[in-house]
Amino acid sequence: MLIEGPMNVTIAEPADGAGKILVIAFTADFQALDLAAQGAVFREYLSTLSEGVAASGLDDLNRQGMIIIQQFAEQLLPHIESGELALEESVTVQIRQESQAGALVDLLADQP
Repeated sequence: MLIEGPMNVTIAEPADGAGKILVIAFTADFQALDLAAQGAVFREYLSTLSEGVAASGLDDLNRQGMIIIQQFAEQLLPHIESGELALEESVTVQIRQESQAGALVDLLADQP
């Protein structure tokens, strides 16, 4: 499933082989916005994620993956709004639980 927004999420394999690593990078267009616009765009992104999670045609595995992305994005919002996050740098998150890692792999596998 394609989730378009201010950040691109890819999956990498951890060195120890346990779970997956999410690599989150903010788009250049998002980075170029002023602080107020970044906050507004990111809030809209969260709204879009919420709508996607609530969509009736979404299978359970994709829904679980979207919820994980949504939860992570919710945690980022105050840091984006305050300008304390270096948007030019990638953020990595290791997901150890295989069920969560599988949901993310399935969700992101359909992206071009």
